[in-house]
Amino acid sequence: MTPRRNPLPHPATWSPLAQRTAIIALATAVLLALAGTAAWITNRPTNTPATAAVTTTPAPTAVPSSAAPSASPASRTGSVAKPPHFTDPLVYAKAAASLLWSYDTRTTSRDQQLAGMRAWMATGTQYANWAAISGQEPDPVLWSRMADNQQYATAAVTESHFPSAFKQALTDDPSALTKAYIYAVTVTGIQNIAWNGGGAGAESRAVTLAIQCRPNADCALVDIAPSVAP
Repeated sequence: MTPRRNPLPHPATWSPLAQRTAIIALATAVLLALAGTAAWITNRPTNTPATAAVTTTPAPTAVPSSAAPSASPASRTGSVAKPPHFTDPLVYAKAAASLLWSYDTRTTSRDQQLAGMRAWMATGTQYANWAAISGQEPDPVLWSRMADNQQYATAAVTESHFPSAFKQALTDDPSALTKAYIYAVTVTGIQNIAWNGGGAGAESRAVTLAIQCRPNADCALVDIAPSVAP
């Protein structure tokens, strides 16, 4: 049974960045080209059978950090993967999409999830949009209900590519990329979800990410787009 999707907040566009730098204008061009091509895609199901089944859960208090399995001691970020050392935006975007589509409420609190995700963000730049990334996570009430059901998700990433509008923008102005070294990358894949009692489901996922890859430096996550690119 495929879980249903309840979209979480996304930024409408990257246009504020476009006003400050030419490379963000490229990203804006991508979003404008994508606006009518695909549905709004989010990274977390918020109304799966596991969570929908919880109809009498009392108002939760703060979600406690769960102890991690013995093979992996409890840490500040729980089970969240550490950012990889990749310099290729296509490769890094795959890893970042897997991060956004994966979680484990059995071993990781919401605060730990957010702390782990924060480590993937670009630093020392005005372009990083943490509000967009953190907005992908369920709110504390929903996370608590998911934890009650021991819900977790894993990602199987299929591919990543530069959207056609982004490639065309680079063709029109190759030097613009050197302003901030931010790439638009679309990633597709499958999110597999499971919860206690043997419940499970899967859903196709796609997302367009802004990835910053400066010369001689690891890539980092910058922003997320509300639409999926061709």
